[in-house]
Amino acid sequence: MSRSRLPDLQSAHLLDRRTVLQIALAAQAALAFGGPARAAGTDRLKFGKPEPFSYDGLKAFARNLAGKPYQPPAAPDPAIVQKIDYDAHGKIKFKPEDALYAESAGAYPITFMHVGRFFPKTVRMHAVADGQSREILYDPSLFDMPADSIARGLPPQPSAFAGFWVREAKDQVTDKGDWKAREPFATFLGASYFRAIGAAGQVGMSARGVALFPAPGAAEEFPDFISFWFEPARTNGEPVTVFALLDGPSLSGAYRFLIHRTAGTLMEIEAEVTMRKEVARLGLAPLTSMYWFSETAKPNLIDWRPEVHDSDGLAMWTGAGERIWRPLNNPPRIMTSTFSDENPKGFGLLQRDRDFDHYEDGVRYEDRPSTWVEPVGDWGKGAVQLVELPTDDEIHDNVVAYWIPEQSAAPGATIALAYKLHWQDDEPFPTGLGRCVATRLGRGGQPGLPRPAGVRKFIVEFLGGPLADIPYGETVEPVLWASRGKFSYVFAEAVPSDIKGHWRAQFDLTVEGPEPVEMRCYLKAGGQVLTETWLYQYHPAP
Repeated sequence: MSRSRLPDLQSAHLLDRRTVLQIALAAQAALAFGGPARAAGTDRLKFGKPEPFSYDGLKAFARNLAGKPYQPPAAPDPAIVQKIDYDAHGKIKFKPEDALYAESAGAYPITFMHVGRFFPKTVRMHAVADGQSREILYDPSLFDMPADSIARGLPPQPSAFAGFWVREAKDQVTDKGDWKAREPFATFLGASYFRAIGAAGQVGMSARGVALFPAPGAAEEFPDFISFWFEPARTNGEPVTVFALLDGPSLSGAYRFLIHRTAGTLMEIEAEVTMRKEVARLGLAPLTSMYWFSETAKPNLIDWRPEVHDSDGLAMWTGAGERIWRPLNNPPRIMTSTFSDENPKGFGLLQRDRDFDHYEDGVRYEDRPSTWVEPVGDWGKGAVQLVELPTDDEIHDNVVAYWIPEQSAAPGATIALAYKLHWQDDEPFPTGLGRCVATRLGRGGQPGLPRPAGVRKFIVEFLGGPLADIPYGETVEPVLWASRGKFSYVFAEAVPSDIKGHWRAQFDLTVEGPEPVEMRCYLKAGGQVLTETWLYQYHPAP
């Protein structure tokens, strides 16, 4: 899975996003484990011996594992796996008729992905029924692969499973064909990365188990989901349940995912991680995405398309109730922004711009999902942190957002939280205020007059909410703040278009020096707040 790199953008973990997008575009009660009946699969699926399983047991196992020295997951023969490059990997396809739960009514079939150069580590898979689990044993006959595929030389142990797909419901037939012909709606592949489709049927950005920074200035650590356990949906409308064991040099953890196929995808997630070592930063519920450029700032002649991004902003709903929109940047250097909060109501990386004409790209950036983190219960004190990395292409994920709890991440500490991940077109609880729909920068000053040096003009557009009811002639006031510099030529006006409730704030900022400027803006009239709060980090040109 494509990964955001902090701070080493060229780390060996980093994958080409387009390559990854192409690679990655338990039985019914009557068939319980332990008897002669097949264990939740087809005749060709083979299973290990039954073992007791529960989520409480998995959490206890992870806590115990964190008290032991770290052991990396097994890796099938590296000499062979490194030769399974992009082309070779693309020719290795799991046979859908052999999917886990392929014959279970109402279930979402699970198919598996093979190890390769980009995903070289073993991930163990298990099916669960009636409190018992059995490991799903790797067998090359489960995959269609060319007769001369280098992968045929891998031994059966350790497993050559690298990840899995959750497929559309088995009994669902649409104009796109049955489930075997349709794209999966959720994918878990690479370290602790996973992704799902939104309402438009597209994947884009990713989530992961944790974001981990062992020490200040050190390269980010990427723990792995080393084992998964599956329980099927028993009827249409029920979620598929996935349990996961996370392990890495600095921690171990247990996860439970209830994955619902909705208009997009909804994941209910419980997580408990126990620290093996002290770390500088522990980011929970992390989201990672790509932002190259948009109408806000586009270098001259860098690309033929008007905009290229999977997400265009970070949205936050604070514990105090403030709604915030922070447009993303492609900064000149790695930048970390911290937004302190207590019991946040939610945050997410969103793709608000849904106009094809703003992208003109056949990969359909306008259909990329927005992903919203909804905390379950009180998360206490902490901060939403946004990290933006410079990039010169769309193949790298360069944006990550996560929650940092105030609770200590000292060795032996156990941290638990629950949240929902909404993969949709928009945030699931939209504000009733006007929303920011565009941020535009230009030369400061007034048309027809000499343009002063060192002055930048900002146009911040808002749409909807109370703005639609502003009577003609009413004064709308931009409320501004900046960490440094001076504002001038400040006013708000209705955008001259046929869209009701479309307003913009306009102002110039004079600032000296290249250091970033933090900015805030919202619109009000007659003492009433009309819009969400726009935050922005401006990088003055050298």
